Amino acid sequence: MNAETQQRIVDAVDAGFEAQLATTSDFVAIPSTRGAEGPCQDMIGDLLRARGYEVDDWHINVDDLKDLRGFGPIEHDFSKARSVVGTYRPQTSRGKSLILQGHCDVVPAGPLELWDTPPFSPVIKDGKMFGRGACDMKSGTIGALYALDAIKAAGFKPTARIHFQSVIEEESTGVGALSTLQRGYRADACFIPEPTGRKMVRSQVGVIWFRLRVKGHPTHVAFAGSGANAIMAAYHLIQALQKLEIEWNERAKADRHFKTLNHPINFNPGIIKGGDWASSVPAWCDVDCRIAVLPGWSIADHQKEIMACVAAAARNHRFLANNPPEIEWSGFLSEGYELTDAAAPEAAFGKAFNTVYGGEVEDLVFTALTDTRFYGLNHGIPSLCFGASGGEMHGFNEYVDLDSLKKTTKAMALFIADWCGVEKG
Repeated sequence: MNAETQQRIVDAVDAGFEAQLATTSDFVAIPSTRGAEGPCQDMIGDLLRARGYEVDDWHINVDDLKDLRGFGPIEHDFSKARSVVGTYRPQTSRGKSLILQGHCDVVPAGPLELWDTPPFSPVIKDGKMFGRGACDMKSGTIGALYALDAIKAAGFKPTARIHFQSVIEEESTGVGALSTLQRGYRADACFIPEPTGRKMVRSQVGVIWFRLRVKGHPTHVAFAGSGANAIMAAYHLIQALQKLEIEWNERAKADRHFKTLNHPINFNPGIIKGGDWASSVPAWCDVDCRIAVLPGWSIADHQKEIMACVAAAARNHRFLANNPPEIEWSGFLSEGYELTDAAAPEAAFGKAFNTVYGGEVEDLVFTALTDTRFYGLNHGIPSLCFGASGGEMHGFNEYVDLDSLKKTTKAMALFIADWCGVEKG
């Protein structure tokens, strides 16, 4: 790809950026929390059809996925869950095929009064777009779409098959991405524009979600000593799991990538529910937890360690010793992933990065996870993850930096053009 072609594509991104931001704003304005992603999928389907893509929009059947590697349990109503894939098929097939994927699900906004502006009324201010999902990762998804638009606007068309995929459940199980593989979508490489602060994810953790279900013995609080407080018993188990977190972080010091980080394994008790009355000793407590695992660590083996830890802590508790807690697997059961055997797509992206940013792209050792794992672990598809800068993901006043977003869109467009090849449109 010569310098003139590159410049025309970069200029086309600049020319289309205001329209890109308008589309991004419309996308962020949809409150697509878990189970409510349908309107976002409708929007993506409409955008793809308007551009002439072949659209596959299907309801996800959990039974089709249960036996696949990386499946996580679904607990909510999944009857309306959908994946949407738009396929571009070239007239001339010379380049390498590509999956471009984004997720449209977002985490809950939390107390609205703690946001400076409403989370689903996106605002552009001081070179940033604020809103839930603006950074993680709706701006990246729309950026990928407008990267394709820029290639066309510059007078070119790709010479390889491209699947543009919009999935759900990235924040909780990953079964949306898994469903596209079950459906049969494959390519020579995958690119996911998650917000990585202009770094390339080199290695990422896996995640296990589990729920502690703790029993107590209710009594009037005036006679609390004769009862057993389930909430306090749950805290006893949390303390034991914090010690397990320390053990796993010691183990992480042997990992070639994660040894560079001080505390890569994070345990988080994220939801707690318990009791029925302030003046009654609580008879029950449920705690939803998340803990990370490193690439190469067995999910089954680490589930056993969690169970052994909880069982040992229960044996040392006055009430739980005879009333052991239950453990439910409540979402992610995801292995970690290390990017390997990806020299060709990395070289193509490296050229695109150098053109836009100058220099070489930095590696990121990621203490969260992305959907790239499914493509690499299940089918050996090299899966790159690179995206814009932003802040407050999963927090209040989430934002994406717009200059970073524009540069990321340019890098994506140049990567697509190089990897897939282009001819005059």
